[in-house]
Amino acid sequence: MEYGVGDGGGSPGDHHHIGGSSDSQRRKKKRYHRHTANQIQRLESMFKECPHPDEKQRMQLSRELSLAPRQIKFWFQNRRTQIKAQHERADNCTLRSENDRIRCENIAYKEALKNMFCPSCGGPPLHEDPYVDEQKLRMENAQLKEELERVSNIAAKYIGRPISQLPSIQPIHMSSLDLSMGSFGTQGLSVGPTLDLDLLPGNGTSSSMQNVPYQPSLSDMDNSLMSDIASNAMEELISLLQTNEPLWMKSSTDGRAVLNIDTYQRMFPKPNSHSKNPNVRIEASRDSGVVNMNGLTLVDMLMDPNKWMELFPTIVTMARTIEVLSSGIMGGHSGTLQLMYEEMQVLSPLVSTREFYFVRYCQQIEQGLWAIVDVSYDFPQDNQFVPQFRSHRLPSGCFIQDMPNGYSRVTWVEHVEIEDKTPVHRLYRNLLYSGLAFGAHRWLSNLQRVCERIACLMVSGNSTRDLGSVIPSAEGKRSMMKLAHRMITNFCASISTSSSHRWTTLSGSNEIGVRVTVHNSSDPGQPNGVVLSAATTIWLPIPPQIVFNFFKDERKRPQWDVLSNGNAVQEVAHIANGSHPGNCISVLRAFNTSQNSMLILQESCIDSSGSIVVYCPVELAAINIAMSGEDPSYIPLLPSGFTISPDGKTDQGLGDRASTSTSTNTNTNKNTSRGSLVTVAFQILVSSLPSSKLNKESVNTVNNLIGTTVQQIKAALNCPTSS
Repeated sequence: MEYGVGDGGGSPGDHHHIGGSSDSQRRKKKRYHRHTANQIQRLESMFKECPHPDEKQRMQLSRELSLAPRQIKFWFQNRRTQIKAQHERADNCTLRSENDRIRCENIAYKEALKNMFCPSCGGPPLHEDPYVDEQKLRMENAQLKEELERVSNIAAKYIGRPISQLPSIQPIHMSSLDLSMGSFGTQGLSVGPTLDLDLLPGNGTSSSMQNVPYQPSLSDMDNSLMSDIASNAMEELISLLQTNEPLWMKSSTDGRAVLNIDTYQRMFPKPNSHSKNPNVRIEASRDSGVVNMNGLTLVDMLMDPNKWMELFPTIVTMARTIEVLSSGIMGGHSGTLQLMYEEMQVLSPLVSTREFYFVRYCQQIEQGLWAIVDVSYDFPQDNQFVPQFRSHRLPSGCFIQDMPNGYSRVTWVEHVEIEDKTPVHRLYRNLLYSGLAFGAHRWLSNLQRVCERIACLMVSGNSTRDLGSVIPSAEGKRSMMKLAHRMITNFCASISTSSSHRWTTLSGSNEIGVRVTVHNSSDPGQPNGVVLSAATTIWLPIPPQIVFNFFKDERKRPQWDVLSNGNAVQEVAHIANGSHPGNCISVLRAFNTSQNSMLILQESCIDSSGSIVVYCPVELAAINIAMSGEDPSYIPLLPSGFTISPDGKTDQGLGDRASTSTSTNTNTNKNTSRGSLVTVAFQILVSSLPSSKLNKESVNTVNNLIGTTVQQIKAALNCPTSS
């Protein structure tokens, strides 16, 4: 234990008698402070002359200042530590400035080199000897061959054959599925006229191939600062999770609890808060519910960015661990501290994504109780390489409490400061301003639904409903569920507004307009070529549950499916994904069509925050491969579908603009939405040639496809066409 000067700088009773209101006590107090100031002044003077006094000098100071030798020793140790820290901070600032200057010079040199030309021929200068260039290319070629061999060996380990030996999908003959099938009808759009890539601002890439926009270089000071921020954030999160009034108050408009901003700011003052900006709004929400997963497994999935994306495929479009700052204790997650990056979305191209750099810290509070906190980390603002995001995560996270039945009780808090990069679209204004779009209720209801799905995936028994038992084994069921999960993830990524997807509005000054983006597809599990994604969002004056039931019912599919040409559809196989009957995977076949080699793979998901219905035409041979239990990861998918969310309007009216809601029941919604926001999205392979162009004919084709689909939906649901 370390001692300062004031801990023993007088008689033991000095501190007891200092104080009071008499003149004598005030004089004693003044003398005490003068005495202490003189002691510190003498020590500072001695420190300048000799920062490392020997024992004799310490004894002399002890007698001179009436202090214990131990106090003198520790004062000098602490002072040396302070001076060292000051010097390190100054050195770090100097080095950081020098590093930034060098980076800027490097960029300037690179730009200058790009613009150089040879004065003799007008072409770019030859910087290296041709022999050196050839040798360099040979070395790079050898490295690429080694990398290819390494990847091929990995593929052989996990798939059973090298990449070069992977065959095209061959049909596995299963008599139960050798039915007279009809084509889903996409063949007319997969060939023919192509879309001009120059029509769009840029090419999109798969979300799995995205890079973190800024890869920071962390110093020891950054690590220390992140550790302090995480510890303080954990204390704040525990208070937010455990405290009710006066921190959380019941709203007079809709009965939900709202965060009392004045009380919060008094309890947790933040001098550098972004909320002082008048354009910044606060979203805070809290929710609690039971999750079908034990606590330790849930903690493991939340601390792994890949598993975290699997838990929230409809919310998290990208997650990366930048650096692990501290590993867990005894091989566990308690004490783990890591810097992460995330990108989140609402399932519509009308809403911008949110991006965060944040610190995630996990701590086991007691046996069977974990807390995980996220808090934004702001890099130095003077660094031009740092992206200036307008989303700031205040301490947010969850409690995970084990229950005796193997389930967990999860209490979730979301608390962010938002400055929208672009004006919020009128359709989503209520949903965003109410805090429902990214609030705790959406996170928790999604978590409950996906954990139910994982539990169904792990069940060894075959709980499918199909014709003639076309899914013969538990392995076949798991393979089909993995294929459908990849279809959901692909669909959600296709309508993201991340930087890898540049959307262009095609039509409609009176309507919302169809938005399109195009990219070259080359990822495993996707068809090779140019893929066109098109989407539009409409408002329907019908509750979301009714709209979901309409899309899920295969008997009503001819009413909206333009490509089926009015042909009937029959469910061939059915896999339940949860307690709600709407959470399921279906294999559908269409009647009376020209081809018999296509099926429709469809998954529908619903919880209290919204729902999706996603489908994809899949070859019969590929479905047979998945149903037989083989690895479905290389089956190409190009899904389309619908997302349905509440419009944010309730019978009680819109809540507080900076809404901060909380609930204790995620299975029901107290305020039923009066309308639905429906996003209609298609993906089409327009060419198998990556360098092809896309012309206006293809643009008009996809525009008419979505326009006709929207008209048929409104007609089937008896909605005004102008709504």
